[in-house]
Amino acid sequence: MTDSPNNLKEKPKESPKMDLPLDPELTEAQQLTEGKKRKTNENDRLYQKDFQYHHRNPYHEKLTEFDEFVMRDSETETHLGNWNKEVFKREAPLCVEIGSGYGHFMLDYCENNPDVNFVGMDLRFKRTYNLAKRLAKFSYKSFRYLRARGERIEFMFEENEADRIFYFFPDPWPKKRHHKKRLFQMPFLQAAYKVLRPGGTLYVKTDHTHYAEWMIEHMDKPEALELFDIKLKTRDLYKEAPDHYLASFQTKFEKIFLKKEQPINAFELVSKKEK
Repeated sequence: MTDSPNNLKEKPKESPKMDLPLDPELTEAQQLTEGKKRKTNENDRLYQKDFQYHHRNPYHEKLTEFDEFVMRDSETETHLGNWNKEVFKREAPLCVEIGSGYGHFMLDYCENNPDVNFVGMDLRFKRTYNLAKRLAKFSYKSFRYLRARGERIEFMFEENEADRIFYFFPDPWPKKRHHKKRLFQMPFLQAAYKVLRPGGTLYVKTDHTHYAEWMIEHMDKPEALELFDIKLKTRDLYKEAPDHYLASFQTKFEKIFLKKEQPINAFELVSKKEK
């Protein structure tokens, strides 16, 4: 299952002391722990501009073997507004996948849609490295692969820069104490709205019943409905919307779930921005 552990325009209501930036030398885990001490939601740190990646995982350095198409951590935030011009060096629709996992959808989509610029991302080090090894074998490079957090998209992409965002079969964080780690919350919806062009689309699939209910609860909030038209909201994609675009392909994990006769929850959210 792809892993996307969980951008507010407004900061949480805190005292001035709580608004002070955290020490940039702290590790990622220490920054989040310090954020909790200051009584902020754990994920608020990830949506703040001064958040910094820090870790000692050996795969971080090993990823430099693929620096032709792989970017790591803060490197992913250096092309704001210039992905087509600086990175891909061509004008084309910009598609973003959050939680690329083992890369099955990413590879199929790029092969079948050579006319798009595709940015995939994942967080787990070893899995990212293994996928990078697979990507290196492809002669075409209409893609870039990021070791990055999905919460950071508004710092990676400029307002109105992305055409589509894909978010398929993410980690559902099923335990109640971990729900705050779920990416699909208002901060993420606000960030997705910001980076999507007018009419841009956020596509979502999940097999997890409770995470789907969580998603529906958040997308149905008045503040979310001001941002997106919900074009598709189904608890059983292949039964209720078999002709929809999201039913035209199946990811590796999706095929596993379907063999077990698990219904696929699917959503299409379209930006309400005016051109």
